[in-house]
Amino acid sequence: GINAEYMGKPDSESAMASTDVLLASGSEAPHAHAKQWTPYVNNEGTALGVAPFGADFCVIGADTRMSRGYSIVSRVMSKCIKLTDKCVLASSGMQADVKTLHKMLKARLVMYEHKTGKPMSTPAIAAMLSTILYSRRMMPYYAFNVLGGVDNDGFGAVYSYDAVGCFERVAHSSSGSGTLLVQPVLDNQVTRTNQVIPTPAPNLQQTQRLVKEVFTACAERDIYTGDFADIFTITKNGVTHEKLELRSD
Repeated sequence: GINAEYMGKPDSESAMASTDVLLASGSEAPHAHAKQWTPYVNNEGTALGVAPFGADFCVIGADTRMSRGYSIVSRVMSKCIKLTDKCVLASSGMQADVKTLHKMLKARLVMYEHKTGKPMSTPAIAAMLSTILYSRRMMPYYAFNVLGGVDNDGFGAVYSYDAVGCFERVAHSSSGSGTLLVQPVLDNQVTRTNQVIPTPAPNLQQTQRLVKEVFTACAERDIYTGDFADIFTITKNGVTHEKLELRSD
């Protein structure tokens, strides 16, 4: 039998040999085809924000395609939420977690405004979002966030996050399936990374055009980015919204 044939071999070798014999005889090893369960699903999409250092504006946006594998679940699922008149959040990842996170943030902001009589500032919202994400570090929100707005001094601000709340104020950031396509272009056109010739940062109109071109180009290469892009421009005067049509195939 099996025991007699592999007698004297180390336990690990015996176990492997026994499994080979069972598989050869047509019997399946325990859990041979078991699929590991996960509570998460990535609905993909691309989000980005741009606020050149020293500028008095921020442009932030995300596409509206919601995917699952190679299937398009929705073409008009917004990944952005206007939190205040000076702050917008864009999130990619699992839309169930994204919507839950957005609702929690809105509830916290309403509570804060009722208590203090004024809206929360953009830097304070950035810190609060970090705290909420870190509080779920044992089972994180599957949401990858880009927060944009105008701070108390009137300067544009973009905050980049990881899944558990580590964040940084930057001149530009992106998240989602199109990050590898988007980030190098923003590095080159916004912060002029590694460029020798000094070039001024883009103004508001140039930044708006850049964001539109980046989304259009990303949709050409990334199958999870497409249909439409919600683009928000934030200044001291408030938030304006524009919807950009992208390719839909």
